Amino acid sequence: MQKKVFQLLVDNTSGVLSRIAGLFSRRGYNIDSITAGVTADARFTRITIVTSGDDEILDQIEKQVAKLIDVRDIKELKPSDSVYRELVMIKVKTCAEERQGVISIADIFRAKIIDVAPESLVIELTGTQDKVGAFINLLESYEILELARTGITGLGRGIENVTYLE
Repeated sequence: MQKKVFQLLVDNTSGVLSRIAGLFSRRGYNIDSITAGVTADARFTRITIVTSGDDEILDQIEKQVAKLIDVRDIKELKPSDSVYRELVMIKVKTCAEERQGVISIADIFRAKIIDVAPESLVIELTGTQDKVGAFINLLESYEILELARTGITGLGRGIENVTYLE
């Protein structure tokens, strides 16, 4: 089983995300992560979907999604031709003695401390899934109170991967 990252450009209309998720649900396909947001042109939304399966299933997913009425463009974001990022926010329980250790780990990963409370820190980190995973693994020796991950978002490298819509 392999993973693929698909980037969709869709009309910015109500229900479009529901229709895409519904297709995955009806067909029994899994969504590993999904992110969505408006583009520079407010008429369109960019959706990044990470999914997994064998080659046949992944090809079928791409074809089925491309048939949806609101989908203007779909492309695979290959790792060698794209840039992926994920955001994670982690709330870590810390006493005064542990605080500097957590801050040191955050500094190594170029993470930001975005909230300080008497018994916790909230840390923000942006990076590849591997970087985010390694960061979380190092923090597991502390008590992680809450964790929120956005899932992957990405763009193709260079100008040849840009989709222009009229």
